[in-house]
Amino acid sequence: MPQPTSPGRPPVFPGRPPASPDTPVPTVTADPLAAVGLSPRGRANDDGGTGTGHGRGDGSARVREKGPYRRLFALPGARAFTVWNLVARLPMGMLSVSAVMMIATTRGSYALAGAVVATGLVVTAVAAPWTARLVDRYGQARVALPAAAFAVLGLLALLLCVRHGAPDWTLFAAYAATATTPNTGGMSRARWAHLLKDRADAAEGLHTANSFEQAADELCYMLGPVLAAFLCTALFPEAGTLVGAVLLLTGVTLFTAQRCTEPPAGRPAPGGRAPFRTPGMRPLLVVCLATGAVFGAMEVVTIAFADARGHRSAAGAVLALQAAGSFAAGLAYGAVRAAGSARSRLPWCLAAMTALMVLPLLAASLTGSLVLLAGALLLAGMATAPTMVTAMTLVQRLTPEGRLNEGMTLAVTGLLGGIACGSAAGGWTVEHASAAAGYGVPVAAAATALLTALALFGPPGSRRPGAAGPVESVGSADPAG
Repeated sequence: MPQPTSPGRPPVFPGRPPASPDTPVPTVTADPLAAVGLSPRGRANDDGGTGTGHGRGDGSARVREKGPYRRLFALPGARAFTVWNLVARLPMGMLSVSAVMMIATTRGSYALAGAVVATGLVVTAVAAPWTARLVDRYGQARVALPAAAFAVLGLLALLLCVRHGAPDWTLFAAYAATATTPNTGGMSRARWAHLLKDRADAAEGLHTANSFEQAADELCYMLGPVLAAFLCTALFPEAGTLVGAVLLLTGVTLFTAQRCTEPPAGRPAPGGRAPFRTPGMRPLLVVCLATGAVFGAMEVVTIAFADARGHRSAAGAVLALQAAGSFAAGLAYGAVRAAGSARSRLPWCLAAMTALMVLPLLAASLTGSLVLLAGALLLAGMATAPTMVTAMTLVQRLTPEGRLNEGMTLAVTGLLGGIACGSAAGGWTVEHASAAAGYGVPVAAAATALLTALALFGPPGSRRPGAAGPVESVGSADPAG
């Protein structure tokens, strides 16, 4: 526990000359992230700044305020749970690609592989909110670890069924068992919310934390497919699934072992609403659904466009550029102080995403160049991370206390549903029109998300009572949303 400093002279240590009365003495504060002034000519202000004292002098020490990410990871236990959560989250970008490559290589059918993965996605969308509700009620360690172990058993069963030529229906059953995979990203965000709760800088810290988490998502979905493809082609078809299972179980085990940062478990407040029934949540889930459609359509259409140009193998690298743009934008977004409330920022973010999604459509339609398309996707990706960060912040504001994992998982379920719908719509447009025309689907999906947000919250800067009320009712650190 921090101890107050003595008001007397600094102590004299053996072998060291005694300090003069003007020697600055570091001050220990109860807040490890506070910037404390050390100037002998000035005194630390209450807000952590350094006073000017009697004027400037060559001997005055100046302390630069820590950046937002340094302040964030200076929180006790933050680095440990973040590292292991990233290990557990990396398989999220590996498992579907690994399953497709494993099944298609051994069974010779991409249709079967796609159907198995799609079935798992549907079951996950149904089961994930229930798993998250159990996590909120009984704690991350008691629920997430058994759920991850059961999912790993499903992956191993899938691997063995494929390896030994089991009937096709066993592949569907085995992969459906992976629906119990815990929402590791949601659990990490819940820990940040717990660590930052009741702090004076909670709103700013949560903005930085959500930005980092979105950047981490992009990084995992950027590296995961590349790692999966490498393992399945360089080693053996089942290697990607096997490594993904090991990483998932190891990451979740060590993540849940960090008990000092785990949010307390508990029953929901008596009479409290479920997150899905909270005012404002369902329209926000429509925004997540439409945003997911942007991602799903973009992936399918880009693969088709590259294939039509005779460069199918380059599709992964082109899509990785979009993820890279989102990753960089996410980190940059978290490094700056957000202006206004999340409620007022969301329409602006969606408007920017809608405008930037026009760039791939123009590049594909007017030039037909895969290189120019890659550059357009890099720029378009820079709008997705700020949009997702702001949307997730609003989900946290709307979710009742004690049910944060469930609320976050509902948002992820909306995204997964949107990805499925966007993939189907993008594929249909490519088949019945052209690959270039398929880039109109992400534009339409982004515009749908924007119109939904405007209907929910009104134009940016407006203070409609029906729009602001639900967000403000949750008692967050950000009073405006």
